[in-house]
Amino acid sequence: MRALLKTTLCTALVAAFVGCVNVNESTTVKVERSAEQAVIETIMTRRSVRDYKEEAVDREQMAKVIECGIYAPSAINMQPWAVRVVDDKAFLDGVTEIAVKQNPELAEQEGFRNFFRNAPTVAFIACPVESYSGEYDCGLLSENMMLSAWSMGIGSCCLGSVVPVMNSEEAKPYMERLQLPEDYKLLVAIAFGYPAGENPIAPERDATKAYYVE
Repeated sequence: MRALLKTTLCTALVAAFVGCVNVNESTTVKVERSAEQAVIETIMTRRSVRDYKEEAVDREQMAKVIECGIYAPSAINMQPWAVRVVDDKAFLDGVTEIAVKQNPELAEQEGFRNFFRNAPTVAFIACPVESYSGEYDCGLLSENMMLSAWSMGIGSCCLGSVVPVMNSEEAKPYMERLQLPEDYKLLVAIAFGYPAGENPIAPERDATKAYYVE
């Protein structure tokens, strides 16, 4: 995985701008506008997916997702994140078993297969316990990952409920397998997978919460 991270660039985003080289001005404008529209469309259509196919995300695609994630901005370029990706079914099923023991109602959910919204691939995101910007920086990284994934047809969902389960004594062996750096804390898990159903409808947004200050 590390080798892929070092060698794979964010191809889906870069390719949108390649056409700007050695073309006339009118063509360049069209390509730039197309890239802008693609980015906006990805942001506006991306939804939290909670129904996935059983197939794990292709590792080369996942490498691109992670590469896009670590290109997120961070304070003083400290890059205070640790990303661990798991697509081992036994690992995810093991954590699921612990979660169900702690909350039996989980297994009563319709179509329940695992604790990670049935996702076959999960990214665990962590940052230093003592960090004035780590949580914000990891939020930027997470959004980069989810948006780049969506641009490649991969769904995602942030899973804050995973953190207390992973931090429980029963899940200690699984936390140890993540091999997080010393003095790091788990912030969130992100489910990734190929959507099995239709794209959810976006809840209405309240535009009055953002405005210019005169």
